[in-house]
Amino acid sequence: MENKPFLVGGKWRASGASFEVRHSWTGETVAQVSIASRDDAEDALAAASSAATEMRNAPRYERAKALHKIARILGDRREEFARTIAVEAGKPVAQARGEVDRAVMTFTFAAEEARRFTGEMIPLDGQASGTGRAGFTERIPRGIIFGITPFNFPLNLVAHKVAPALASANAIIIKPSPRTPLSSLLLGEAFLASGLPTSALQIVPVDVSDVDLFLTDERVGMISFTGSAEVGWRLRERAARKQVTLELGGNAPVIVDETANIEYAVERTALAAFAYAGQTCISAQRILLHEQVAGEFTSRFVERAQKMRAGDPFDEHTELSNMIDEAAARRVENWINEATEAGARLLCGGVRRGALLEPTILTDVHSELRVLTEEVFAPVATIQRFTDFADAIAEANNTRYGLQAGVFTKNLERAFLAHRELQFGGVIINDAPFFRTDNMPYGGVKLSGAGREGVRYAMEEMTEPRLLVIDPQL
Repeated sequence: MENKPFLVGGKWRASGASFEVRHSWTGETVAQVSIASRDDAEDALAAASSAATEMRNAPRYERAKALHKIARILGDRREEFARTIAVEAGKPVAQARGEVDRAVMTFTFAAEEARRFTGEMIPLDGQASGTGRAGFTERIPRGIIFGITPFNFPLNLVAHKVAPALASANAIIIKPSPRTPLSSLLLGEAFLASGLPTSALQIVPVDVSDVDLFLTDERVGMISFTGSAEVGWRLRERAARKQVTLELGGNAPVIVDETANIEYAVERTALAAFAYAGQTCISAQRILLHEQVAGEFTSRFVERAQKMRAGDPFDEHTELSNMIDEAAARRVENWINEATEAGARLLCGGVRRGALLEPTILTDVHSELRVLTEEVFAPVATIQRFTDFADAIAEANNTRYGLQAGVFTKNLERAFLAHRELQFGGVIINDAPFFRTDNMPYGGVKLSGAGREGVRYAMEEMTEPRLLVIDPQL
């Protein structure tokens, strides 16, 4: 089996060292991917530095045209991308097609923003000394963006770094997850056909030991990291002098009050908790139910969980498949056992077969259990009850994380109260916390991150305002 090459300086480059990519369901080796060496990383930096100048001078319409072309290529090769995602990430193929569709939208939004993204006029005459002067800002690209991406959305989370970087006239270097590098390498093919400077995107599967080069090199203007909180905050400390955006873990709550549409809330919460084996940072983990509807919701929720179709990701009816590997499933199995040994009741699931973990629901959980306090990142949900809406908000906030929260209610006053009081980057009313469109601001507070993604918001992070003041009277 030949080593798959990576992308440096607009050329595909192979190396002698490689790592295996395994089929998520069968375990067989599907590819050997070349590991980029320290010298390859240096070459990527040099190529990106040159391309950053070219990108800064590329007209907006050319960037927009190129990004639209990438979107079209993704759409044309939809099935190829979807099946690649299903193989390497274990995402059910129907959901993988949805990820490809989202990536198409991400590049389309970026193409549109490339034409209109700009600075602002400053009303300098708001102060007497500014009378007669004109002021405005221009958004200046940071130059080189270094992006690190996770396994769970191997195409669209790469797109959420690449598309806004190119739209805002930057060059970008991507380190894909070693578990799921194939989707990003396919994206590299689409990029090379776009007409943009070929060195504006580098895809380098470097060893972890070489990441520090990108964190400390002065040519890199920004780090964009998606992954675990532990790694992300440590990375930010290392890159303290750079702009750093972190999109990290979550511990998402769902509040269901007594006015909610229970049937709808159950269906959306079940999908948010268990689809793709709960391996999203905004999966529904902590479910807070008003005592008047707790019984009905719980029975319906357990029934829906037990009907979730688990198995081969290439089965069109599969809703969840394996977790990314058996070690991840064993970790969660241990957390479930820890909870039941401490008195939690297992309402369904808890059974592991290799890397496949059945949808699991726990109740009677206490505040020191990891299934409640940490990010589970698995098809596991806990159920708690409340009588007062303010208590539900307080319990939802009782976490070190703060990415997104969902609230099901028909009470408009409570909806606005939740938005005001919940300590999360996003509050989703009458849907589960896993709702996301690719143009909305997305990011968290507390341990969940810093900065925002979502195309235009990422472009703001990837550029800096440069002020111009003119006194036309001289």
